[in-house]
Amino acid sequence: MEYTQLGRSNIMVSKICLGTMHFGPYADEEASFRILDRTLEMGVNFIDTANVYGGDGNKGRSEEIIGKWFASRPGVRDEVVLATKVYNPMDRSGGPNDERGFSAYKVRKQAADSLRRLQTDRIDVYQVHHIDRRVSAEEFWGTYERLIADGEVLYAGSSNFSGWGLAKTQMQAWARGSVGLVSEQTQYNLLNRIPELEVLPAAQNFGVGVIAYMPLAGGLLTGKVQAAEGSRTRQLEEEYGIKLGADNNQFAEFSALCQGIGEREHVVATAWTLQHPAVASAIVGVRNVEQLDGLEQAARLHLDPETMQRLDDIFSINRGRKLRPGAAPEAYAW
Repeated sequence: MEYTQLGRSNIMVSKICLGTMHFGPYADEEASFRILDRTLEMGVNFIDTANVYGGDGNKGRSEEIIGKWFASRPGVRDEVVLATKVYNPMDRSGGPNDERGFSAYKVRKQAADSLRRLQTDRIDVYQVHHIDRRVSAEEFWGTYERLIADGEVLYAGSSNFSGWGLAKTQMQAWARGSVGLVSEQTQYNLLNRIPELEVLPAAQNFGVGVIAYMPLAGGLLTGKVQAAEGSRTRQLEEEYGIKLGADNNQFAEFSALCQGIGEREHVVATAWTLQHPAVASAIVGVRNVEQLDGLEQAARLHLDPETMQRLDDIFSINRGRKLRPGAAPEAYAW
C-alpha cells in the first residue's frame, strides 16, 4: 500500500480509503467485519463513514458496526485513521435544530453520539458533510476548536464544498491561527471532471487534501456491460446520462486500453483519479471482500503520459460542452 500526507496535516493516510456507506443496508455485520479485516491486511489505514450511513430508518448503523469491530479487535483502533461526518438530520422528530446544517448546538450532540457508536475516544477527521452557507465563521470554527481542545476531534475536514467555499473557510481558519481544513471529499472520476475547474485547484492551493469519492462512478468504470435493474449503477447511468452496452464506444475503448496495458478497468480508473496532484486518497465503497481485489495495484500504479492522454481523449466528452482541459478560467476563457 502507498501512503501520503493528508493536506497540511502531518498525518499519513493510505491512498485507498475504505468507504463504509454499504455497511448495514448491503453488508451485514459479519460481512463488514470481513471487509474491515481484509482492508487492514492490505495496509489500508484510512476508514471513512458518516453518522447517517446505515440505510433508511437505520442511521448510525455503519458507525455501530465499525465500533463493534474496534471493540472485538484490541489495539486496532490505533492502527486506523478514522473519519466520519456531520450535517444531515439524524432524527426526524428532532425539530428544526436537526435539519440539514452545521451549528454548535447540533454538532455537540451528534459528535457525542458518533463517539458512542464508534466506541472510541476521538474522531481523527471530523468532516462537515456539505457546505452550509448560513453558518458564521465564529460558530463554525469555534465549534471545531472546542472539539479539538477537548480531544474529541483531531482534524477538521469538509465534503461537497465549492472552490470558493474552500478558499473562504481556509482563510477564516488561518485568521484565527487554526490549521483549518485538512481534507475535502468531492466526487471525482473519469466521467465527472467538474472538480478540475475550481475545487481541485483551490484544494491544492490552500493545502487541503482531496479524498475523491466514487472514483468508479458507481460501477460505470468497472468494465460492466450492463447495469442490473434497480442497482446503483443503473441510477448512475441516469444521473450521468450515459448508457452501458455494446453501442457505447467510449466504454469499449476504455476496456481496450485497459486490456492493452494489462490492467483491469477498476484499477486504471482508480489510479487515474489518484494521479491528480490534489488527490490524497480515493474512497472505495465495497459490499464484499472480493471487491477489494486489485486496489493495492491501483494505489501504486503510475499511468504514463501517453496513457493519460488516451484516457483524456476517450473521456473528453464528459468535460462538458465548450470546456477545455484544466482549471477555470482557462477551461472556458482565453
